[in-house]
Amino acid sequence: MTSKLKSLGFAAAVSMLAVPALAAEEVKIGVPSWTGAQAIAHVLGEVVTSRIGGKVEYVPGNNATIFQAMDQGKGDIDVHPDVWLPNQESFTKKYVDEAGTVTLSSNPYEGNQGFCVSKDFGEANNITDIADLGRPDVAALMDSDGNGKGEMWIGAPGWASANVNEVKVRDYGLLDFVEPVRAEESVKTARIKDSIAKGEGYAFYCYKPHAVWFQFDVKMLSEPTFDPEKYVMIQPSDDADWYEKSSVATKDALKNVQIAWSNSLEDRSPAIAEFFSNFQLTADDVSSLAFDISANGTDPADAAKKWIEENSDRVDGWLGL
Repeated sequence: MTSKLKSLGFAAAVSMLAVPALAAEEVKIGVPSWTGAQAIAHVLGEVVTSRIGGKVEYVPGNNATIFQAMDQGKGDIDVHPDVWLPNQESFTKKYVDEAGTVTLSSNPYEGNQGFCVSKDFGEANNITDIADLGRPDVAALMDSDGNGKGEMWIGAPGWASANVNEVKVRDYGLLDFVEPVRAEESVKTARIKDSIAKGEGYAFYCYKPHAVWFQFDVKMLSEPTFDPEKYVMIQPSDDADWYEKSSVATKDALKNVQIAWSNSLEDRSPAIAEFFSNFQLTADDVSSLAFDISANGTDPADAAKKWIEENSDRVDGWLGL
């Protein structure tokens, strides 16, 4: 009964946009660098502004910065739009489980991570498994700077997954043949396009959902089946010797991906906090939004507005209407 009354109260608050108190609803949304996170951030923000009548500020930041700000609870950053677990588990353990200052959504979508090549490159050179990247002939085809190693994008600076991938390159025995590269995702996307156009070899960290599956004809390479005993990952936030102490020689488990927000938001902007607790997207939703932004060049804010217009009933459900 208490839950029902709370939902009814939330729906009433959302529908009464003319009430002056509602104008006090404010939120600062963290915006990580990857496209899916940008898309989700703007969907959250558009609902807050157009349906709740609140104020939104978007704050760029990496995982560490966003979680630290949510922990402090001062409103510098209130929400992380795309928390991948267990990739970011070091942060959720610290701030959700131990400090109790951050809330993690219970409505995740499923994520899958791996390494990809273009289908043409893979088929022309019989590349189907991660181990194939350690073949000298394949490494030579991926060597664009002439240093004797093929480049492979492992993620952007600040990504927990990039740390995992750096360990994987070592533990898969690829370091003699592959150079792990960290760069912003836009660099990776441009390199995929260029390599396909020129018929060159290129390998890169890939994940679903993501616009890349709509942009290019790519395939994910097989890896050893996930084995928790062979997946010991320590993040830099936990130990300065993380690289030496980690050991990862298996595919990542499927991920749970959800939003997280500062517990202080419940007191400062209760209607927004209630909306966050109901918010839920699917992997297909995120892929389509990311594709619209990356491939069509749509501004994230405009992509979010269009998506919300096309999914009005689902948004109503989030708001208890």
